[in-house]
Formats: sequence, C-alpha cells, structure tokens
Amino acid sequence: MTSQLPKSRIRGVIAASEPHTAEAGAQVLRQGGNAVDAMVAAKLAATVTELPLTSLGGGGACVWGNADDGYQVLDFFAATPGLGVASRAALDFAPVTVDFGQTTQVFHVGKGAAAVPGELLGLLELHRRGGRVALHKLVAPAVALARDGFVVSEQIATIIALVAPIARRSPAVERLFFPKGVQPQAGDRLANPDLGDFLQALGEGDPATQVARYWASLVEHFGPAHGGLITAQDVAAYAPVVREPLRVGIGPYTVLTNPPPSAGGGLIGAGLRIAEHLGIGEEQFLSGEHQLAMAALLATVSDIRQSGYDQRLHADPDSIRELVAGDGIPAWIERARALLSENRLGATTHISVIDADRMAVAMTTSNGEGCGQALPGLGIQVNNFLGEDDINPAGFHQLPPGTRLSTMMSPTIVVAGDRPCFALGSGGSNRIRSAILQALLNLLAYHRPLDEAVNASRLHVEGGKLWFESSGLDAKVIAALEKAWPDCTRFEQPSLFFGGVNCVAYGHDHPYGAGDRRRGGVVVVAQ
Repeated sequence: MTSQLPKSRIRGVIAASEPHTAEAGAQVLRQGGNAVDAMVAAKLAATVTELPLTSLGGGGACVWGNADDGYQVLDFFAATPGLGVASRAALDFAPVTVDFGQTTQVFHVGKGAAAVPGELLGLLELHRRGGRVALHKLVAPAVALARDGFVVSEQIATIIALVAPIARRSPAVERLFFPKGVQPQAGDRLANPDLGDFLQALGEGDPATQVARYWASLVEHFGPAHGGLITAQDVAAYAPVVREPLRVGIGPYTVLTNPPPSAGGGLIGAGLRIAEHLGIGEEQFLSGEHQLAMAALLATVSDIRQSGYDQRLHADPDSIRELVAGDGIPAWIERARALLSENRLGATTHISVIDADRMAVAMTTSNGEGCGQALPGLGIQVNNFLGEDDINPAGFHQLPPGTRLSTMMSPTIVVAGDRPCFALGSGGSNRIRSAILQALLNLLAYHRPLDEAVNASRLHVEGGKLWFESSGLDAKVIAALEKAWPDCTRFEQPSLFFGGVNCVAYGHDHPYGAGDRRRGGVVVVAQ
C-alpha cells in the first residue's frame, strides 16, 4: 500500500503491519506529537493488536533522529539471564514446530526460553529522550484497544494460527489468543483488559512504580524455582543502551542501521558493499540476471554469517565496522563472483515514521514466538529469545549471564546530506537481513518506486538452500533459479516467511510510505 498527499496537509506518515497500530501513531501525530511520540504510541498499541509478534515481554531496537540533532540507535533487545544462579535447576524448555506451509521452523519455548526483556524500558527511554507529548496521551490508544477490543486483521489471524501450538501451552496465554476457545478469524474481536489496566497505570501514575511491579512479576514467575532463569540481579542490571549507528555509504546516500552486537546491521552493510562492486542495479529489474546476482549476493552474506561472524559481534565488534567500511570485503566480492560464474544462481514487527519536521524513526520489536507463558494479571506474554536458533548460533544457554543478545533486527534510516530520505525495517527472523538488503537495493541501486521496491518478489539464501517467491517473475527467470539452485523452495505467492518491510520516505517536499503486503502492511497519513 502506498499513500501520498500534498505537504501542506500532512503532519507525518506511518507505515506498520496492522491498521490499528498505524492509526494509533497517526492519531498522536494529528495531536501535535512528533515521530518519536507516534512511534511510542504505535508500538504500545502493537503490544495489544499484534500480540503474536510483539509484547512488553520482548525487546527491540530503534534508530531515530534528524539532520539538526543527528541520529542514534537505542538498543533495548534482551539480555541473557542467570546472574546469581549458583546451579541451574531443570529448565522448562521444549521444541515446537511452526509450519509456514511450504517450509517449517523449530523454536524452543517455555519459561527457560525467556531472556530478560527490554521493550517496556526501551519505549519509556525513547519517549524520555525524544518525545514531547505526555505519556498518558501516548498510552491512550493502546488502553482503548485493550479494554474495548480490536478487530483482528486477516494477517494477525493467520499468524495466530501459526503459533497456536505455543499459545495453547498455558491457560493465561491461551485466553489472550483464544478467548472463546477457538481460532479467531479475521473480523473477530480480541481484548486484553489486564494489559489495558497496566498501561493506563503506567501513563497516569508513576512509571517507575509500574516498572517495579512488572520486574517483580517477572522474577517471581520466571525464576529458577519455576523452570526459568530470570533473577532479581538480572533485572537490576538491565538498561537500554544508546549506540552510534553503523554507517554505510552507497552513492549519494548513507545507510544508518543497527551496529554490533546486532548481527543484522553488519550483514546488510557488507551486502551493500559487495553489491556495489558487483554492479548490481545495472541489469534489468526482476530479470534473470538480477535474480541470479541477488541469489549470489545473499549466499555470500550467508557465508559471512557462517565464518565466525557471530563470535566477533561480542569479542571484536570493531572488526564488524571495519568489514562494512571495506576491510576484508574483496575476498567476499570474489566469493560472490565465483557463485555467479558457477551459475548457482518469526515473529517480528516493524514500524517506520517520518513527521513534517523531517524527524525519522524506525523501530523493530519482537517477543520471538512467545514462550507460551504470561505475567499473571498483566496480560503480557514473555519472549522465547533463548529458544531461537538464529539468536543462539553457538547453541542454547551458552552465553554468560548479563550478555546482550544479538539480533537480526535492523531498523534503518537512509539519509542524503544528513536529511532522512527513507526509514525502513522488517520482521522475519533470519530473513530480516535479506528483506532489508533487497529493499535497499531496489530503492538505491535499481531506483524503483517505493511500493514496488517493498513488494517486489523476494529471495533468501541460508547455507546452500534458496527460497524464492515466483510471483512477478518470468517463467524463464524461475527456470534459471531452479536450475542454478537445485536445493530450493518456491513460493507461488508472496509469503510472510520473507519478512515484512514497512517503509516511509520524504521526497518531493512531503512524506509518503509503503507497507509490505506480505504482512498486511498499511500506511496512514496524519493530516
């Protein structure tokens, strides 16, 4: 979906994956809030309306700023629990398979899968640093949606069906997803009055009191005595972290994205560097040459991930910045060229906002697939980050307590002369890097219109396997991909498996946006 209006009528534009979420942010823009205020309001609403994808028991990352004040990344992703635990008791930790239709993915859930969440503190910290509207006004849309209920979108109904085996693991979570005992359909209503009460108290009272209540419940119900690992020392040690964005130049633009210990930003940056040397963008868009080159690029990015990259995120983060700056890139360029010459060619949600004053905010959050357990009386399902392979490439429960977990989340702003041109990001587990990299190249190398850049057919490569969407591709292009990549899975229609890029832009003196139809993307212009 794309939306444009004359500048004089616009206070800002927001792109999200759910209509109520987007409208919550737009409502705040109409009331005089800036892009940060709109983001906080929208994300609070998303904890109600996008319950399979994000919650206050999850975490995320945000890049925000403007030409005058500069840009920063706020890292509020989760941390490894277990501080003060002398000996580990038996964990509540079990595998569950999620079926995407043409492929499956195994996740681990239970209280032993829950990491120390950062989303609640992250949203409060972002508001403190960049917001200008009172907190009680920002929580109001979410409170109303939680108490009065909201209409389930087709996309959320589909995702609830996917995660049903997890959601049914405890009565508390089952009541959130299946209040009538059956699978909700598009058009049904869901509510979460406990969460509504908590959010109202957060906005109208002392936030610190509600944060303390939240932490106490987490320690009480997700500690070692109940099969989890979260302790009072863990929550006392947790705080959001402000970081300098990872910067990648591409032509007249600079891409600002999530730095180490995030995994995604560096991989996207390396991919952009390699693409530039391969001359990607010179061939016809969606041609066989384009698709084969993109598959080779994504395979090379996957190889970088498998080359000790994750270990360097914590042990030597400067080496990731050096890689993106160009050090070591020539060898990977040759790897991509070799692939070409060989002719081989989850649950996350993202919101982007640009306001009329050209402040841009891009935020990605997740609770994984949820661990299947909730905080009693608060209506908050807790994450399963310790049970996701992509977050734990060295194996489960291997990182020392207190370690900030890595994530593929890569909220991104593209600037020209420090002025924001695009703000984007994506959900989609390990496919996030591929989704954002392709959207960026579609915009900056192929110069495609925003909606086409976001919604064009997409690929992903992991190891030696290719997944690709065939809709929009010529039959000869499809045949070339399947010949070059015998180990491949073809999706006949666009699929949420490939992420959900939501992007806003500022061009021709007004903001506009495009939502990814794979995940019900929607754009709302605040007038």
